[in-house]
Amino acid sequence: MLQALINVFKIADLRVKILFTLGMLAVYRIGHWIPLPGVNQEELRRFFQEQVEAGTAAGRAAQFVTIFSGGAFGHSTIFGLGIMPYISASIIFQLLGSVVPRIKQLQQEGPTGRQKVMEWTRFATIGLCIVQGIGWLKFITGSNLVYTQWASNPMWWVMAVTALTAGTVFLMWLGEQIDKYGIGNGVSLIIAAGILTQMPNAFIWIYDNFEPGASGGKMGWGGLFFIAAGFVLVVAGSVIMTVAQRRIPIQQAKHTRGRKVFGGQRSYLPLRVNHGGVMPVIFASSLMIFPSVIFSAAATQARAANWGDGMQGTLDWMADAFRIGNFPYVFFEVILIYFFSYFWITVQFNPEEMAKNLRDHGSFIPGLRPGPRTAEYLEMVMERVTFVGAAFLAVIAVIPTVVNSSLGVSMAVTQFLGGTGLLIVVSVVLDFIQRVEANLLMRNYAGFLSSGGEGGGGPRVRGPRMVTGV
Repeated sequence: MLQALINVFKIADLRVKILFTLGMLAVYRIGHWIPLPGVNQEELRRFFQEQVEAGTAAGRAAQFVTIFSGGAFGHSTIFGLGIMPYISASIIFQLLGSVVPRIKQLQQEGPTGRQKVMEWTRFATIGLCIVQGIGWLKFITGSNLVYTQWASNPMWWVMAVTALTAGTVFLMWLGEQIDKYGIGNGVSLIIAAGILTQMPNAFIWIYDNFEPGASGGKMGWGGLFFIAAGFVLVVAGSVIMTVAQRRIPIQQAKHTRGRKVFGGQRSYLPLRVNHGGVMPVIFASSLMIFPSVIFSAAATQARAANWGDGMQGTLDWMADAFRIGNFPYVFFEVILIYFFSYFWITVQFNPEEMAKNLRDHGSFIPGLRPGPRTAEYLEMVMERVTFVGAAFLAVIAVIPTVVNSSLGVSMAVTQFLGGTGLLIVVSVVLDFIQRVEANLLMRNYAGFLSSGGEGGGGPRVRGPRMVTGV
């Protein structure tokens, strides 16, 4: 591992890329601390801390948005909206590509078509920023978290919405610069950096609540060991399931030209077990915010309008049932994760097109006829492996809420025992390591996952087996 790190900084090009990436992430973290004028930052921080501790819908929404804004949502900086509007716009156009022929055609035209779709995504990002910025400012002004002389000034609204929109656009630009001049996926690295900056809060909570004797509600050695072991096991399981594949053998047809025989090689077609990645958890978590908000608002309205004890009791029970960590909340979250896992493969996975490509390239699955029979087999395999992937996502998503509600561990700690944030960090770190590894192997250096010496002075480092076929 140490030799691999030394090899990284021996290569001038790779060293420049990594330092540039770190510099862009440092710029992002500096902008994270530039406050939005007119907002009472102390009151805002206190308000959301109370909401999170009470487990209200507003606190749940704040925790969810904080994942993508790097904590800026809690103290309203110019990066308060984070990169979420750009992610939302990208997902919208990705889904539209499956139902709108014009967008699908552009996506299949190569770099020119994808560039056009990217332009539309940027314009949609600006529109989402304006809508979300206005909604966010209305919320904090309605909660008396903005100084009165600023809240009543129309120019402040224009300035604040412009600052929030410009912050997201700047983050989008930072991500593109990392893609172009750095290493790794820029947008994903920005999100992961925002999540990892919250890790010191977890260590501070553990330090403040640790006591060897475990008296007075403090955490003892057993609790500390449980958290450490749980973190290691969850991260290891996330890594395994992120890279897990169902490999389908592929056989190339043989071609005879004169006295020579070409083709006949065997390879495999990798199908990811967790094909949807973190998207099913994101969709499920975001939708589960609404029942709590709706039932809480209805219960408050019923109490104010005196709708009767029966209706009031029912609404109060529903509001409490869909509070984070309770059984109905967990049950419906698991159902939604399964639904979106299968919905995502329905949108993104096309077995008919994959079978057609196999046939056009002269490849086939042994024992299956090319065409519809191959497509049926691929669809059946994908449905089965998705069931396992969805079960893994459900377990990862439920662990933080169960540990928080049953053991009283702060969400600042449990968010690193599972959930959306952990899955994002694991995926981004794996992608980053694989890109660095590819650069090292390309220059004949030993990487993080390989063994051997440098080119010219030791045995040649063999790269990973290439996947041929589709």
